Parts: sequence; structure tokens; C-alpha cells
Amino acid sequence: MKGEVHSHFEESVRPYIDLIDNLRSVGIQKDVPLPHIAVIGDQSSGKSSVLEAISGVALPRGSGIVTRCPLELRLKKVTVGVSWKAVLSYGDKKTEFVDSSLVGNYIEAAQNELAGKGVGICDELITLEVMSPDVCDVTLIDLPGIARVPVKGQPEDIGIQIKSLITKFIQMPETINMVVVPCNTDIATTEALKMAQEVDPEGKRTIAILTKPDLIDKGTERNILDIVHNKVIPLRKGYIMVKCRGQQQINENISLEEAAQMERDFFQNHDHFRCLLSEEKATVKYLASKLTQHLVDHIKKSLPQLNEQIKKQQCDLRNELKECEAGPPQDPKGAKKFLIEILTSFNDQIKSLSLGELIIKRNLFLQLRAKYKEWNDHLNDTKKTFNDLTEEKIAHKEEYRGRELPGFSNYKIFEDVLQKHVATLQKPAIDLLDTIKGIIIEQFTDVVNQCFQKYPVLLDITMDKIYNLQSNQQEKAEQRISEQFEMENMVYTQDPIHLNALNKITTEEMFLDTKDTFSEEQFPVFERKCTYSEMLQAYYEIVVQRMADQLPMMISLFMLKQTAHLLSTDMFSLLDGADVSELLSETSDVSIRRRDLQARLDRLRIAQEKVSHFI
Repeated sequence: MKGEVHSHFEESVRPYIDLIDNLRSVGIQKDVPLPHIAVIGDQSSGKSSVLEAISGVALPRGSGIVTRCPLELRLKKVTVGVSWKAVLSYGDKKTEFVDSSLVGNYIEAAQNELAGKGVGICDELITLEVMSPDVCDVTLIDLPGIARVPVKGQPEDIGIQIKSLITKFIQMPETINMVVVPCNTDIATTEALKMAQEVDPEGKRTIAILTKPDLIDKGTERNILDIVHNKVIPLRKGYIMVKCRGQQQINENISLEEAAQMERDFFQNHDHFRCLLSEEKATVKYLASKLTQHLVDHIKKSLPQLNEQIKKQQCDLRNELKECEAGPPQDPKGAKKFLIEILTSFNDQIKSLSLGELIIKRNLFLQLRAKYKEWNDHLNDTKKTFNDLTEEKIAHKEEYRGRELPGFSNYKIFEDVLQKHVATLQKPAIDLLDTIKGIIIEQFTDVVNQCFQKYPVLLDITMDKIYNLQSNQQEKAEQRISEQFEMENMVYTQDPIHLNALNKITTEEMFLDTKDTFSEEQFPVFERKCTYSEMLQAYYEIVVQRMADQLPMMISLFMLKQTAHLLSTDMFSLLDGADVSELLSETSDVSIRRRDLQARLDRLRIAQEKVSHFI
């Protein structure tokens, strides 16, 4: 009858645990969190002893940090064909062995390889699968013990590193947190329980294991019982007390079977704790049974949500893969058609950018206007220096006097003052051209990256075209700017324009009697009424207005509009005799990403098939 009960229990439990183990084996935990039991405890809490008693294998022991990588213990109860067998795996490595005494050495070697020799930690998972008739069906993940003070060789932030690693596991709703706490410490100050409470404040998914009951002070037994009976810090999954082998018993070669009997004897003979046996709140045997049941219940509860998460991940990955698969066809005709399509799309975007209709990162025309405004502000600032220079020149007019009689104007002075001052604007104009070139190249580069990011050969060729075109256009623009300044040496404007400028700068005090302004019929009058300085200033105002508009229009024409047109034409020349397959060769990153997406999709498909059988 007992065998039938166990067989029924195993049939109802094992499939669910196998399901999660199989899902973890295919790597599905990289995509969605899986239900599991995470074991945490302060250093020297007895965590290793508890796991050793449950698994029946001697795990690494010692002072300081013993568990330096997360250790997944998959325990499988087998009744036929195997007396004891284990498989240790991490990364791409897998080792099978049948000698339980080798477990500790294998785990330590794996930790040294992953976390380095010494006292460092690593979040890479080591899996130990144990098959034996003497273990229960359960999977546990052992996490590093919480360190408070770093020891020799440990980084100063080792405590923070360990807590971060533990939090990564215990914060997920799919995790049952198994907290190991010594009976001879104040449970309220235990760091492990505090961490569990932070991520599970209502205690819904936390179970506490009280160890070392033989080390408590006499008279504190009632306090310990209050804790076990959920009267101090309530936990939905409760408390279980265990007494595992101590170091002395290990030294005396007391087996786990003997230790289990000694544990039962301890509770049966204890004046205060014997009641815990009948309440099923004591011994490793009861603990193993409870953990199995808690895990299976948790798995059953999590399966619908897990199934939905897998479906959502599948949908997202299919969309990502679809984008990745939008690559070039393999046949030459289809590849050329594809190349024409992406070149056309690129040219359309370049045209839209040049017209101000496309904004990728920053608005191109906002940037250009800001730089052109700075140019206009600079021109306006030069008016003052020009006015000051003009007054100085006029003050020394006698030095520039020619054959004219006193009272007559020397037009050569007028030209000389204007030409020299306008010439100082040429370098800032070239600097403006360089700045605009940089902005436009940056914007063109953004379009190139957006259109050809997958195709490095095509991307490089296009960027070379852009740089070459911009260099050629810059030379043309510089030539036109130079010609513009040569034209300014001619000192010319329409008479009405100059008169209008004079009217704007002439003070009203000069015309108090008539309030008149100058007209073309008054040429002889304004020479007598206007100072030489005012006529120079009026003309320079016209120069500033011309430069403020003509230079930006000229630069935009050559560097943006013409470059966009030339680039669009030049891009289609790639179709003439080019190796289309080379132009459309993809980056290795795209290929790797496509393979990664497909691999993730494949394991999600396997997982979805497995989970759907249980829902």
C-alpha cells in the first residue's frame, strides 16, 4: 500500500518537475522566467548542510564563500536501473560520473573555471543532476551565502555583488524563496530573511528552514516554537526545523542515513520540539516532501501565465525575424530589383531631407537657420567696428587727399574704406561654409546608416560618394564666395537703394525745418547735408543685407540642394556593371542576429509544445 501511494505521488509530481527541467535544458529561462526554488542564507547558516541532507551528496564546504556560482540541483528519484548517477553541466561542458564522492571536486573545478580561482563570484549557472532511489523529486538553486565583511582577496563590494546576484533570482514572482536561518540567531536581523521580505513582503512564496536547533540557549525554546508556528514573522509556506550533520559527525564518517536517524531521535527526545514531528514541521525528510509539493503547486499555478509569456515572446520574435529576413534575394534578377528598391528609397529620403520634409535625429533646417542667424549677428556686429573705422579715416582725410580742392569729396577714400572692411568678412564666410558642410554630412550619414546599416559595402561606397561630392561642391561654393567678394570691390548699388539707406541712418535733427527725406532729384542737396561718414555707413548697411541673405542661399544651393541631386543621380550609376551580390553583402552582426532570433524562436516553439500538454 505504501508503495502504491508513493507511486501515485511520483506520477502526479514528476511530470511537472521534468517539464521545468526540460524547459531549462533547452535554455527557455533566457526568454521567460521559470518556476524554481532559490536557496539563500547568511554565511555559516547551515545552508550547505541542508542541501547535502536533501540531495545525499557532499557539496563543497569551508569558510568564507563556498558557493561562488548559482548551483542548480536537479534531484530525480529513480527506482530501476540506477543506484546513483550524476551529470554536471555548465556552458557547453557536460560530465557524467557514478561516484558521489567526486561531486565536491567537480563543482569546485567548475566554479574555478567560471568565477576564477579564489573568492570571486559569477552568475553563470552550474547544473548538477542527481539520479538515485534515495532522493526526492525536486529542483533547487543554491545561491552564494550572504557575506557581510570582505575577507582577504575579496573585493570591497563583494557583499553588494552577492546581494545583486541573489536579488536577480529571488525577485521574480516565479521563484519560491527557501531561506535558511540558524535557530541560535535573532531571526529578525537575519540578512537572508530581510532580502526575502523585500521582494516578497506578504510572505506568499517564502519558506524558512531553521537549522542548528541543538545550539540554542536553554530557555529560548518557546521563542523558537513561536517562530515555527508563524507567530513572529508570518510566512505563507511556513517554517520547518532540521538538524543536519555537523562537522564533527562528518569527521567521524557518519553517513547521511545515520544522520537522518539521529535527527529523528533528536526531535523525538526533545522536550519542546517533539511536537513538530506530528505537525510535519521538522526533519529533512518532511522538508524534502514539502519542497516537492510546494514546487509542483507553484508550477501548476504558473503554467497559464508561462504559456502566455511564451506566446508573446514568439510573436515579438517573429516580428523581429521578419525585419531581419527583409534582406536581398539570392537570385541575381531578384537581387538587382531589390537593390533598385533600396536605392530609390535612399534617394527619396535624401530628397525629403534636402526639402526639410524628413527629420531623423535633429531638424536639419533648424540647425542651418541657427548657423545663418549667427552669421547675420556677426555681420551686424561688424557695423560698429566699421563706423568707428570710418570716423577715424575721415578724421585723417587730409592724408588721403588727391588733386581735389577743399570741400570736394575723394571717391577713392570711399572705395578704400569699404573694400578693406568688406574683405575682413571673407574668412568668417568660409568658416560658415565649413560648418554647414559638417552639419549636412552628419545628416546625410544618418540617412545612409538608416538605409544601408545591414550592407557595409554599400554603406562605405555611399559615404565615399557623399564626401567626394561635398568636397567638390565646397570648392565651387568657395569660388562663388570669392567672386562675391570680388563683386563687392566694385562698390555698387541702385541709387534708390542707397538713398533709402541714407534716409534710415540720417538723424531727424538735420531736417528740423522741412522734415524732408532725400530723393533722386535732391542729389546736389544730400551731398551738402550728409556727412561723408553717413554715406559710407549707408552703403555698408546695404553690403550687410546682401551678405546676410546671399551667402546662406549660395551655401545651401551648393552644399545641400545640388549635392542631394548629384548624389541621387550618382547612386543609380551603381547599377551599371556592379557586383550586386557584393554591394548587398550583409554585416556579420545581421547574420548572427538572424541565427540568434531563429534559435530563440525554435526553443520557444519546443517550450510551447511542452507546456500546452499540461494546460
